[in-house]
Amino acid sequence: MKIKLTICLLAFLNFYEAQENITYQKPSAEILTLADYERPPSVLMNSKKDWIVFSYRPTYKTLEDLNQQEMKLGGLRINPVTNISSSVTYINNLKVRKLNDKTEVQVKNLPQNPKIAYTSFSPDEKSFAFTNTTTKGVELWIVDLETATARKITSDNLNANLGSPYTWNKDSKNVLIKVLPQNRPALIDSSKDLPTGPIISTADGKVSQNRTYQDLLKNPQDEKNFEILTASEIYNVDLQGNLKKIKDQDMYTGLSYSPDGNYLMATTIKKPFSYIVPLSRFPMTTTVYDTNGNVVKVVNEIPLNEIMPKGFSSVRTGKRDMGWRSDMPATLVYAEAVDGGDQSKPADFRDEIFTWEAPFSNAPKSFFRTKQRYEGTSWTNDHYAIVSEGWYDTRNTKSYLIDLNNGESKVIDDRNYQDVYNDPGNFNTTKNQYGRYVVDMKGGKSYLIGAGFTKDGQHPFLDEMDMKTLKKKRLYTSNLKNAKEEIIDILNPAKGEILTTQQSSSQYPNYYRKNIKSNKSQPVTQFANPFESIKDVYKEVITYKRNDGVTLTGTLYLPAGYDRKSKTEKLPLLIWAYPTEYKDKNTAGQNTQNPNDFTFPYYGSFVYWTTKGYAVLDDAAFPIIGEGKTEPNDTFIPQLVANAEAAIKAVDQLGYIDRKKVAVGGHSYGAFMTANLLTHSKLFACGIARSGAYNRTLTPFGFQSEQRNYWDVPEIYNTMSPFMNADKMKTPLLLVHGDADNNPGTFTLQTERYFQALKNLGAPVKMVLLPKEAHGYVAKENILHLLWEQDQFLEKCLKK
Repeated sequence: MKIKLTICLLAFLNFYEAQENITYQKPSAEILTLADYERPPSVLMNSKKDWIVFSYRPTYKTLEDLNQQEMKLGGLRINPVTNISSSVTYINNLKVRKLNDKTEVQVKNLPQNPKIAYTSFSPDEKSFAFTNTTTKGVELWIVDLETATARKITSDNLNANLGSPYTWNKDSKNVLIKVLPQNRPALIDSSKDLPTGPIISTADGKVSQNRTYQDLLKNPQDEKNFEILTASEIYNVDLQGNLKKIKDQDMYTGLSYSPDGNYLMATTIKKPFSYIVPLSRFPMTTTVYDTNGNVVKVVNEIPLNEIMPKGFSSVRTGKRDMGWRSDMPATLVYAEAVDGGDQSKPADFRDEIFTWEAPFSNAPKSFFRTKQRYEGTSWTNDHYAIVSEGWYDTRNTKSYLIDLNNGESKVIDDRNYQDVYNDPGNFNTTKNQYGRYVVDMKGGKSYLIGAGFTKDGQHPFLDEMDMKTLKKKRLYTSNLKNAKEEIIDILNPAKGEILTTQQSSSQYPNYYRKNIKSNKSQPVTQFANPFESIKDVYKEVITYKRNDGVTLTGTLYLPAGYDRKSKTEKLPLLIWAYPTEYKDKNTAGQNTQNPNDFTFPYYGSFVYWTTKGYAVLDDAAFPIIGEGKTEPNDTFIPQLVANAEAAIKAVDQLGYIDRKKVAVGGHSYGAFMTANLLTHSKLFACGIARSGAYNRTLTPFGFQSEQRNYWDVPEIYNTMSPFMNADKMKTPLLLVHGDADNNPGTFTLQTERYFQALKNLGAPVKMVLLPKEAHGYVAKENILHLLWEQDQFLEKCLKK
């Protein structure tokens, strides 16, 4: 398939005309060998860790995959023919294996040319469900794990436009499915219709802080099509394919059984719809039914939510985060703001948490109030709950252990959530008698699995905690040499058996069974390294200081065979980074990079170019810090430049690079960073900016981690906008964007307008728009061409 790629560019370094049309290109052999690889399978294990499902998918999608029919409505991107998201990444093969076996078994009777999605184990974990998308729609299949045989149990008439179209029943013999309504009306094609009137929106004078959103409804025709595409009827289907209708047509967005299986909670979308916010803020009603579909109680009614207070810790009013309590047969849990949802209002408490027992004849019961914004509850199978709260402005997170017998609470974690050195880890979970995940607690003891970042490197750990005294006992600390170990699960606490993964810079991550008492490991998987050609690339995590004393890190790669002793050859340097906001220098300087992480080159990194003789500083730390009442973005530009200066100086002092041949690159906010660095410094020979935003006045109600709007701090928005400073930018820049970007704030228009400004102001700039790509790129043709463009650009800027 020959598809033209339109590339707009100014006469650039005397190599190009003003515009050219070329077909897709492939990168040089060194890069192509790495980019055109076969992806190892993904691993999915059941909770008992006795079955493993291996799922295989192509390394990339194709342009043909992207060239499907698509409707963009209410924040959704839908294929109206197949009734599933147009952005789904499909699996094309399945294999299964028992944990103790050595060989995977091919699943038999899979559909021809399978397009598999929405996989899940049955509650009894004897079966495995998945959807298959045909040319006409979505069907449900079931795999019997013991026989490794698949069979279809529904027609291709399921509605997956709002996500997974099925829900397992607790008995593992029945499945609730969303089916396209009978006599469904045809979609409206208004492209050739004359309008009957203007599109009108009104404001009632209330202040709101709505960010920019993509793919919103725009007119009455969109509203009608949205209603048609999201409507379903609810059926029960058994594993023999027998159907029983449960509920009539409605716009069902959420279905969940109670833990005991006796109640069904369903959330439906209601009118009026909105043209300024996505469907997550449309009116919704949540109703609980019995298993025959009879109404038990309407438990929540949410109005249209177009008005929101300012701030990341602000929330809507009313019941929110409603779900079934996992340790009880049929009890709901939810939170309500007691401060009106407005973070700017002084309040002793922010949220109140309630439980509500079915059949809801009694009033809900309050069981806890949070001083910050409620973030969730973990339940145990005993009489404890763990409630978490947080506050964005301070980056604080706090967890309480609550004794449900007497209501007493104890703080078990209180820290800056960006403080990874003091992260206590996550509680290990297990399935209870209802098949729901709860904190694994035996004999009053629970277990915490931690990533183990420290100032001396990463050392994952396993702790045992006494729930009465809160005292911890360290059971295991990983101290592998020249390798990284991650603790995935606890298999048998009494025997000291855990499930881990191990990897190194050249060893692909694989699963292991480990006994922490004997310190012996047994491999579970044996995936080969698909990137053998860079196994000898030198890799090191370097640590250095910014001019204000903040500690920074980055992962340095040098070409295989480079003479690090003589350093006679000075290499060009490529820096890839992404800015991150912090509230204090201590957390900003913490290191989360591990030299033993597997080196996994992907289209978004510069690691490929070690094969072409470049040094690469990947994931270079670019903290933006605002302590106390100062916001990080108040000094965004000087901190950005200071980060870059420190990174270049650190690698230069090692003696490896030519400081005149340094390039910087980034994606999304990293592209925004790149444009600002080229604008406000003379540190770089060139830059690559992909899918960024360059005019912050087009995102006037906040962006990234900025809560203030344009009218609060216009000088910040203007100063941070490369577009507003385009006349200062004279360094070669490669701009890349997907022409179907769906990310809020990074409309493709951002790159197009920035390119036009730079071009007309005489900057050496080139723009590449990748057909049909969203915010992340997926089509093989586009990715290989992107790598070719970057390679050509870097060779011209840094080597010729």
